[in-house]
Amino acid sequence: MRILWLCNIMLPRFARAMGVPYSNREGWLTGCYERLIREPRRGGSDEKLVELGVCCPVPQPLGACKEIVDGVTFYGFLENLSTPEVYDSSLEERFRAVIRDFKPDMVHIFGTEFPHTLAMVRAFDNPEHTLIGIQGLCCSIADAYMADLPYSVQKRRTFRDRYRRDSLEEQQKKFQIRAQREEEALQNTLHVTGRTSFDRRITSEINPDAVYHFMNETMRPEFYEGEWKPESAEPHSIFMSQGDYPLKGFHYMLQAMPAILERFPDARLYVAGNSIIGSVGGRLREKKRWPMPVWISSYGLYLRSLIRDNHLEGHVIMLGRLSAEEMKAQYLRSNVYVCPSAVENSPNSLCEAMLLGMPVVAAKVGGIGDLCEDGEEGILFPGGRISELAEGIKTVFCDSSLAAWLGRNARDRAMVTHSPDTNFRRLVSIYRSMV
Repeated sequence: MRILWLCNIMLPRFARAMGVPYSNREGWLTGCYERLIREPRRGGSDEKLVELGVCCPVPQPLGACKEIVDGVTFYGFLENLSTPEVYDSSLEERFRAVIRDFKPDMVHIFGTEFPHTLAMVRAFDNPEHTLIGIQGLCCSIADAYMADLPYSVQKRRTFRDRYRRDSLEEQQKKFQIRAQREEEALQNTLHVTGRTSFDRRITSEINPDAVYHFMNETMRPEFYEGEWKPESAEPHSIFMSQGDYPLKGFHYMLQAMPAILERFPDARLYVAGNSIIGSVGGRLREKKRWPMPVWISSYGLYLRSLIRDNHLEGHVIMLGRLSAEEMKAQYLRSNVYVCPSAVENSPNSLCEAMLLGMPVVAAKVGGIGDLCEDGEEGILFPGGRISELAEGIKTVFCDSSLAAWLGRNARDRAMVTHSPDTNFRRLVSIYRSMV
């Protein structure tokens, strides 16, 4: 089988060979790559099951490169991933050249979030042998983007918002544009992989004729080792993995904090990822170069107002971007992991927390209910319900035995759901069914 992957990032193996920086945020992709390039056609055979090609975005100096690494043909293309709402039709010709050169039996596209997905679908023009793996869904993100924000916050445009043309309304519009391209891509492929009833429903509404292949995702390897222990956690500490846009529900968490502090006055909220509110809590490594009025967004101003009005100074700590090992360490030292998002399909951070055996409190939105059973493997609450979010966290704080029990159950479930062996075999079976 000659299979061409289209990825959102450079695989670390390729990036190292080219001497350029890379991200390890999708370590599961590397694990699959390492196994796939060594999988024999038959037991004991020297012939490989798959001849793999990988097409991925590269830095400007590499351009339209073609390189052989590990016997795999890597093809580079240029795309501005910071403006995913902008469609560059020249990608189609680049992908046609790749297809002519590699001659794939099928193309496997990872994700629908970027315009290169539609460009490849158009260039390959072979729906029966095109497979799109669902990660997030732009259409659902666009619908839920404002996440109950006050109307005044939605309409406000700070200096930064005007200068960058990136107000909340403009951010939502960008997702709506991306959703239109996502829809066209899905309408022109006949094979989709997903892992929740949520993504199955959405994709079947877009293309009822596409074959839906259920396949769970494998997490980054760091999270299969180590286990959360109540005695090792900072008492009454809460961990969120991201909070830089409304969909992730940081504002819900800030609104829940007063009720939590009333019962547990030493509670602290740790938030990883890009900070749009500056160095709150003093943990960020990188300081802003300009005064706050220059760089802050409307959503950032709203978050800061919630911290001020709810007297949360000293209770909110922004951690900044963390490596996989740093994320793992923060999970293990926290009392509870929280996912208060307005919508999610299958958030990797929730899956990582479950793999480590953490007690989790999550909004029952999108596909989360397919990943975690309420009352057995975590505490789920209706999305946007502040009081129930606070009650879930207080329940974990009040009962360490319950927290440990939920964590153990979550770990047992996640080890099955995210089994690398099972998921790899499933991927191979999908490839065989298509070629």
